[in-house]
Amino acid sequence: MEKKSRTREIIEFLGLKKNILVLFSMVILVGLGEKMAERFLPLYLVVLGGGAFSIGLLNGMDNLLSALYSFPGGFASDRLGYKKALILFNLVAMLGYVIVILFPFWQAVIIGSVFFLSWTAISLPATMDLVASGLPKHKRTMGVSLHSLVRRIPMALGPVIGGILIGIYGEKTGVRLAFVAALVLAGVSLAFQQLMIEEKTRPSSKVRANPLRSLSLLSPSLRRLLISDILIRFCEQIPYAFVVLWCVKINHISALQFGFLTTVEMATAMMIYIPIAYLADKSVKKPFVVITFGFFTLFPLVLLFAKTFWMMALAFFVRGLKEFGEPTRKALIMDLAPEDRKATTFGVYYLLRDLVVSVAAFGGALLWDASTAQLFFDKIGRGHSLLPFIEKITSPATNFLVASGFGAIGTLYFALWGRDLDKSP
Repeated sequence: MEKKSRTREIIEFLGLKKNILVLFSMVILVGLGEKMAERFLPLYLVVLGGGAFSIGLLNGMDNLLSALYSFPGGFASDRLGYKKALILFNLVAMLGYVIVILFPFWQAVIIGSVFFLSWTAISLPATMDLVASGLPKHKRTMGVSLHSLVRRIPMALGPVIGGILIGIYGEKTGVRLAFVAALVLAGVSLAFQQLMIEEKTRPSSKVRANPLRSLSLLSPSLRRLLISDILIRFCEQIPYAFVVLWCVKINHISALQFGFLTTVEMATAMMIYIPIAYLADKSVKKPFVVITFGFFTLFPLVLLFAKTFWMMALAFFVRGLKEFGEPTRKALIMDLAPEDRKATTFGVYYLLRDLVVSVAAFGGALLWDASTAQLFFDKIGRGHSLLPFIEKITSPATNFLVASGFGAIGTLYFALWGRDLDKSP
């Protein structure tokens, strides 16, 4: 009897309702397949004949599509209900996997990515809506933190499995097999969520299809958070797609070792989620967000000096610590959003954020590689005159240092002007 009571207390403490558990199962199934393949996409593009340009294009598209899909994701969740919306989003991702499996060309990978890169972005508003509707306000940070923790399980295991497949079958066949596995797991998730998820909120007919008319949902406090978040995502996305090249191609660690580095990052994040969520739910959220922005800023600097596997492990440990206040930030967005329009507000926030940040992802390729930068400036008629300057400044070090500079500005801005809950209507 006492054991049952303790189990119930743990369940209540963690907010483990039925819908939340089903959501976590779906996140593991879809995420495992996605991370087995997606993390090695830059290597796959190079093998298929793409260069730094294709990698920058992929990363820029990832952010641009995340922006463009965020609002439709929130709109669909509020209008259709999160259950139907999640089913639709799964089918879209599966179409992308099929394209990449059937057509082994780098152009096909870019086209397929339009669909499978959408899953996380387009489903996130619906996911947050499910968490917010299923848990009381004082448990939302815990719910978002557990969601983030569970997401890290496939993020940690997926790259290791993908690295093993690449080690056995080579970069080209290994990545394609990873996409096959992703397709199968997404299908299993689709059937599971259809059978198990219960709709607890009614679809709303009041939601507006025009994102510009929904900008009024962003309170002044939410706008301050958005500005600082944009600067921090510049810090994250400028080097994001090139981290695997820095580790594998430039410093010559194996794909399997890179998979283990990702595991270090995810394990670090998973260890801090629950205690930080407990503290954030009991106090103000701003300090936790400021600290996590600081770790975003620190990662590119540590990675710049990481030339051995163990130094890289230290860098990825720091990268894991950047999740210190990420669930708190998402919970703060939900707290600041109107009660009946949370998914739409979340979608508008991410639409604006990722639309701006997509520029940083494209720009990362220009900072990384002189030939890519010259190609860009040739297109605008300035390549010849700027060639000496381009060759002098473009390098991985430039990429990492510029990224860290944006992070420092974003952290300072939120520390000075960021707010917690806005008391105004």
